[in-house]
Amino acid sequence: MTATLTAMDCKQLNPTDTFARRHIGPNDNDMQQMLKVVGFDSLDAMVDATVPKSIRMSDPLTLDAPASSERGETELIEELRAIANENKVFRSCIGMGYYDCITPPVIQRNILESPGWYTQYTPYQAEIAQGRLEALLNFQTMVSDLTGLPLSNSSLLDEATAAAEAMAMSARIARNKSGFFVSNACHPQTIHVVKTRAESMGIDLVVGDLSSVDFEGQNLCGVLVQYPDTNGKIDSPDELQALADRAHATGALLSVATDLLALTLIKPPGEFGADIAIGSAQRFGVPMGFGGPHAAFMSTSEKHARKMPGRIVGVSKDSNGRKAYRLAIQTREQHIRRDKATSNICTAQVLLAIMAGLYGVYHGPKGLRDIATRVHTLTRLFADALAEQGHEILNGDSFFDTLRVRPVGFSAQDVINSARDCGWNLRDFGDDTFGISFDETTSLDEIRDLALDAMGPISDVAGLMTGDVDAQSGVINRESVFMTHEVFNSYHSETELLRYIYRLQSRDLSLATTMISLGSCTMKLNATSEMIPVTWPAFGGLHPYVPEDQSRGYSKMMGQLEDWLSEITGFAAVSLQPNAGSQGEYAGLLAIRGYHESRGDMDRLVCLIPVSAHGTNPASAVIAGFQVVPVDCDPGGDIDVEDLKEKAEKHRDRLGALMITYPSTHGVFEEAVQEICHTVHDNGGQVYMDGANLNAQVGLCRPGDIGADVCHLNLHKTFCIPHGGGGPGMGPIAVAEHLKPFLPSHPVTNNGPVGAVSAAPYGSPSILPISWVYIALMGGDGLTKATQVAILNANYMAKRLEDHYPVLFRGANGCCAHEFIIDCRQFKVSAAIEVEDIAKRLMDYGFHAPTMSFPVAGTLMIEPTESESKAELDRFCDTLISIRQEIREVEEAKASIEDNVLKNAPHSVESLTANHWSHPYSREQAAFPAEWLRQYKFWPPVGRIDNPYGDRNLMCTCPPMESFAEGCS
Repeated sequence: MTATLTAMDCKQLNPTDTFARRHIGPNDNDMQQMLKVVGFDSLDAMVDATVPKSIRMSDPLTLDAPASSERGETELIEELRAIANENKVFRSCIGMGYYDCITPPVIQRNILESPGWYTQYTPYQAEIAQGRLEALLNFQTMVSDLTGLPLSNSSLLDEATAAAEAMAMSARIARNKSGFFVSNACHPQTIHVVKTRAESMGIDLVVGDLSSVDFEGQNLCGVLVQYPDTNGKIDSPDELQALADRAHATGALLSVATDLLALTLIKPPGEFGADIAIGSAQRFGVPMGFGGPHAAFMSTSEKHARKMPGRIVGVSKDSNGRKAYRLAIQTREQHIRRDKATSNICTAQVLLAIMAGLYGVYHGPKGLRDIATRVHTLTRLFADALAEQGHEILNGDSFFDTLRVRPVGFSAQDVINSARDCGWNLRDFGDDTFGISFDETTSLDEIRDLALDAMGPISDVAGLMTGDVDAQSGVINRESVFMTHEVFNSYHSETELLRYIYRLQSRDLSLATTMISLGSCTMKLNATSEMIPVTWPAFGGLHPYVPEDQSRGYSKMMGQLEDWLSEITGFAAVSLQPNAGSQGEYAGLLAIRGYHESRGDMDRLVCLIPVSAHGTNPASAVIAGFQVVPVDCDPGGDIDVEDLKEKAEKHRDRLGALMITYPSTHGVFEEAVQEICHTVHDNGGQVYMDGANLNAQVGLCRPGDIGADVCHLNLHKTFCIPHGGGGPGMGPIAVAEHLKPFLPSHPVTNNGPVGAVSAAPYGSPSILPISWVYIALMGGDGLTKATQVAILNANYMAKRLEDHYPVLFRGANGCCAHEFIIDCRQFKVSAAIEVEDIAKRLMDYGFHAPTMSFPVAGTLMIEPTESESKAELDRFCDTLISIRQEIREVEEAKASIEDNVLKNAPHSVESLTANHWSHPYSREQAAFPAEWLRQYKFWPPVGRIDNPYGDRNLMCTCPPMESFAEGCS
């Protein structure tokens, strides 16, 4: 008998490990209760009242397979594994700044794969970020020691963009100089990214041999050299010192792109006059990942601290007088300085910098030098064998790990093909020479096999390699010590490093601890299934410049992701190259500028930006070559349409773009958004939409339908890539049909009118599986429901809090979007309580503060996301209500106006267990203001940090250990 399955039976046979119900926090019963509080019968009714009907999608999202909310996690992961296995992982000897490396398993398992590390937010609330701040200070100290320059930042996006930042920094320091010289021996991707930035900023770029540097005639603000260079050659430090002296004599700067592992053996840039050192820390334990993410670095002298891009971790003191870490001189950052910012960089590569720093901690100075010596010895052994057979080593005797070879008797292409047939990738210089680079994964047996099997056409060198070679060549000349601090000489066993990692993790609040309700930052679930593929060798083991037939799995996955993002946004094409939101803004504006210039509109360089916009917007506009004209907001927080029209018409002959965030930064779906877009288009401009708030749009409306021409997408927000404590991020751009020709190009993959904005063609590909898995598991229906629930959660919280705090900026029907703002300014008058006091008191309750004083000073912007349960939302609301009561006690003189639980927050264990307690409130009130804290309490590891002290006494490397015992005076 044949069984007949009913529709109900078929549904029962669906996978039981579907994902959307796991990602979305509230269950159906919770949603009904929340909707009742908000005043709606259904999610659809709430959305109808929140999102203007004129911009709503008429049809549901249509996402091609394998995206489906009915697909199980296990099934989907296996499907992705099959795609990943279409990649071919060869042994990479291509070099160009990317190397195979060994990620110590203790770091892979307990940092890279740990939600206690990858779900953290940027450490703006330093008291609950002490663990990662210490880890970043280790990274800064390691970079500073290895480069010989006293001040390092806590990472940049990649080596090429770090070089572009070095150029921009040189131009700011050496004012009135319009030229910048780049050695043609720099990595090609670096040259192209610097060229893109130079063109947008109006800097005259000169690329050539160092012998042609003319500081006076070329009006140079600086020079960039590669050390060791892209050919593997190490220039003489004496010659570079002479170049630095010439630069300094004319007020210019010398920037050096360098290799941290090589610097354990060769003279550091700071010892031959370099002003800036940049590079990538990738080979310190971070997989190549087809190009990223990797932590770039920059170091310089202390006098340039306020000109340096990126974040700097510094040492200050807390309210108990103890040393404590914080982000130093934050007033440098673009979100504060806007169009006066030193850079548009708003994220770093914190998670990767932590990995690289802990790699340095694990190996210590001796271990790093041993690794470097071994790599160099193998390289020298191979070079000697080739030279013995008569082949020309173009970098002579001056190299670390890379050789450029002109074979005799055979073509370079024959060698490259033969090596590839044996599973090795060499570099093709295109002039009948090849490059070969070795790394810490290389063994003597492997290079013998390479010589015997892959390089047989040019020689029989295997028998010549006996392992007996003098590694101390003339270039191995570093005499100065480095990494002498105790932290680099204490944790070399796995037991000790494991305990150190967990000690640091315990001093940090992450999503593994509690919700992080940061408005405009979308700290949602980063699901385990999304994270699993990141560490697969099939994704992590590829060099970014492998032949196309070796990256077919990546191509398939990225092609599907691009298609899905195009459908979600309503745009014609997507570029995955920008590796941060700031880079997405920059790339989007370059696309607009390229479009105007293609039409002969060379002067369309005015960019209208609302005063409420994210601080990165004006900063990005400036580096893209635009002139920023601010647009006012009306009292309700919306763009002042009349002011916009007046300024658009005033600048109609020069109007290039409008940058708009939607929903607005105030958390409102502005009704006039289409009128705003039409106004800009009618006056010749293009509309750039900041994708920071896309989490309120997915499945309900689309930027392309609304009227935008380009939008950047924060994959680290809306599409679940973790924030990593301040990076990695991904900021691809989606564009309308007419802007497709102006997407970023790349020298390795394609050339176009707009140059490269990142070192790798696809930015940071190894984290793209996270967003792919999220979209694939959610499907169109799941993504739409996630958006609806994000809006519900925000409105529910706003409703619960409105009787206790004024809620600013609601839409036409009284609803907010996915975030809302509560006003705390009145408490400064009534109780001398600042918004910062509320933020610090939240730590005592175990919560991270919402976004503080943005976009309105003295307020908190709250975004719960769809991933938080009703119970967690209620716990947070109860906390804010409890804090309001604590403020009321000050207002009613029941608590001291000078000495109260808010002014002294957060309360560390040290302060609570001290023998002396002088406060008028109890220790219990300080530590356990809510009953749930007795079940679990996250203890702020330090008291409130003195920010001004840290800026006045700038210390940005590891302090002596005894200083922690002594405290600060």
